[in-house]
Amino acid sequence: MLTADQVEWADVIFVMEKAHRAKLAQRFKMHLNGKRIVCLDIPDDYEFMQAELVSLLEKKVSLHLR
Repeated sequence: MLTADQVEWADVIFVMEKAHRAKLAQRFKMHLNGKRIVCLDIPDDYEFMQAELVSLLEKKVSLHLR
């Protein structure tokens, strides 16, 4: 579960789907000022640590951390 402290600590927040971005904005609106939120457009249809998901995350996240 994401906490307000974690949101305040982060410079960049990655979400998998647009729906996740909306939930983040709704729940942590006061804490998001100046935060960069990146939607990776990965459907939330994978099991925890599923190899295909890990591969997609590594590929898409690395593009934003260069």
